[in-house]
Amino acid sequence: MLETGARARRNTIGDALGRAAGRFRERQALRYADRAWSYASLDQAASRIGRCLLASGLAPGDRVVAYGRNSDAYLLLWLGCARAGLVHVPINFALTVKEVEYVLRQSGAALLLHQPALAATAEAARATVTGVRGGTIDAGEGPLDILAAALDPGWDQDEPLGETVLDENLVQIMYTSGTTGAPKGAMMSHRGLLAEYASCIIELEMQREDRSLAALPLYHTAQMHAFTMPQLLAGIPTLLIDAPVAATCLELIERERITAFFAPPTVWITLLQHPDFGARDLSCLRKVYYGASIMPVPVLQDLRARLPGSRPFNCYGQTEIAPLATVLRPEEHEARPGSIGRPVLNVETRVVDVDMRDVAPGERGEVVHRSPQLLLGYWNMPEETARAFGGGWFHSGDVATIDEEGYLAIVDRTKDLINTGGVLVASREVEEALFTHPAVAEVAVIAVPDPKWIEAVAAVVVPRADAPPDIEAVLLAHARGLLAPYKLPKRIIIAESLPKNTAGKLLKRELRQMYAGTASGALGAG
Repeated sequence: MLETGARARRNTIGDALGRAAGRFRERQALRYADRAWSYASLDQAASRIGRCLLASGLAPGDRVVAYGRNSDAYLLLWLGCARAGLVHVPINFALTVKEVEYVLRQSGAALLLHQPALAATAEAARATVTGVRGGTIDAGEGPLDILAAALDPGWDQDEPLGETVLDENLVQIMYTSGTTGAPKGAMMSHRGLLAEYASCIIELEMQREDRSLAALPLYHTAQMHAFTMPQLLAGIPTLLIDAPVAATCLELIERERITAFFAPPTVWITLLQHPDFGARDLSCLRKVYYGASIMPVPVLQDLRARLPGSRPFNCYGQTEIAPLATVLRPEEHEARPGSIGRPVLNVETRVVDVDMRDVAPGERGEVVHRSPQLLLGYWNMPEETARAFGGGWFHSGDVATIDEEGYLAIVDRTKDLINTGGVLVASREVEEALFTHPAVAEVAVIAVPDPKWIEAVAAVVVPRADAPPDIEAVLLAHARGLLAPYKLPKRIIIAESLPKNTAGKLLKRELRQMYAGTASGALGAG
């Protein structure tokens, strides 16, 4: 039993959902395909799912792995786990058998729930790990199916669910992308996520008059926790779709009069280049949210020019801080288009040197945070946890500068800095320069092995359809006027596309692997 008064003070995800249901009742909360959920029915469904999961033999604290694409049932599974005191473990629906198996083993999962289309991979992974039971997310039938439980009044009871759950309890394990080794499970608490939701609602100006389109994957912390969950708690109706297909997004924004939309830069680039962008009436779109990776300034300028009535918000953060850490507000874009803004309500941020001393304005350093939003630690990785919290601050791994007024500008991820001949080059700076040429559709700058420089600057470019045949030489000549000689690409690689994950985030690690055996060519400065 909770101590006297503890229940009255408690604040969990389930509590927050219950409060929202009490405030907004029959207001539409979520729509997916042909199903619409009011706040009252969403709240009821979460309790039904929680009871069903506990009745299946799970106990509070057990890990439940969610393996599926966007759907209303996928979101409801998260809410049901949170209410019942279970630990939700969302994973990328593109993972292979071996990758799913890793998460099942590393998390000590008790249950793997999947969508029917992913059954072959799910069952192959589950067969290799002892003690993991299986079920489905939205088949709508079967002994353990989330959508069926959500719609089944047989799971309704007068007895409240999750009365012993505490707000400091673990509620979710979010696996990082594993760019520098095996994926790490960031442990998130009810308290940490709710602190982040408050930051989002305030800093991103979320108002119940908004209408939101959710197109990015819900397994990813940005869509789920920076937008869908805080918007839900703020009374904002959300239209959920499977994927950010450009034509679909543009059509729905116009038809549904969507006012708020989040996408990473790669998706915004695709939208801007789609012929429907100029043909659709997008004047309803008032809040343009972007983040998850660095937005090239030329793309941002194009976006602002073509949506003059919208308010852009640059959202920076990472999984471990739930994820929003800083925001560049709309009125701040004109003076600082390349900045990520300043820390949000519940985050304290510094830029420090290797000795944890604040760097001078304009100098480079690592971004570190203190915040109630932060992860509890990495699941079963105490050494990684200790390293991440060295000096009493969380180390982001991002390199940035900070100015006299506290505005940050990301230089690069630590792993994306290129050490060429002993001199550090920020890949972002080279990308920005190349992006200013109209023949460039997409570009990613990476290091390639070089016998002279050890690492050389290489640019992987996706050209536009009307690009000149000698695009490599044209881009190099263009870059010469913008960059110091040591920053110029030693090689320009023409590609049809750039590798991205299902959340639209550019995968530079795959590019580095693709060209790991490639020495730099004759292009660029010697």
